[in-house]
Amino acid sequence: MVYFFYLTEAKTRGRKYIRNRGYGGSVRTSDQASVKAIFKKLSQAWQSLTNAHILAWNSAALSAEARSVLGSKTKIIGFNLFMRLNYWVVFCGGDIMETPPALSGLDAPAPATLTLSDEVFTLKLDSIPTSVTNIKLIICASAPQSNGISRAYSKAAEFIAPRTPVTTAIALKSAYDQKYGAPSQEARRGKVSSGRNNNFQSLAN
Repeated sequence: MVYFFYLTEAKTRGRKYIRNRGYGGSVRTSDQASVKAIFKKLSQAWQSLTNAHILAWNSAALSAEARSVLGSKTKIIGFNLFMRLNYWVVFCGGDIMETPPALSGLDAPAPATLTLSDEVFTLKLDSIPTSVTNIKLIICASAPQSNGISRAYSKAAEFIAPRTPVTTAIALKSAYDQKYGAPSQEARRGKVSSGRNNNFQSLAN
């Protein structure tokens, strides 16, 4: 008899560890359905690419690099690169790129100030690129979680339409409340009312 143990890498509170792989429940949310629909569309598009297109993506992937949850470096193949670069393009309403773009580098994400109170929920970027043509800002959040930041991060989803980056404060409360409901006093208790975050990133469309 052969036993198969399915493990996966994970990280929480800065600590890396190995755990049994989970497969989730049978309930599918609208956010999950949206993500699956985009992946399905991209998978079908990949299958319809010409051999020359596939060779171009495989060649571009040779210089690309990815990291696992545990931080180890790994190589990716053309299909992975195709899916990674096209996902947000399609999400933002753009056309699927059949050939890999010429990547000249990415600007480091600008610091952002998040303001949260009973009446106000805004995000303000300290700076934006000189040209914001074809650049979209994607903002994700989760419903209030009682079991840690890592859980909230894994459940984060887009709750407001992609927008062109601006340096003025972006009002988020109405869109957040519409998707998740207004957080209760208990959910707000103990949270910082305002703060800075360096993890916001603009994505090319």
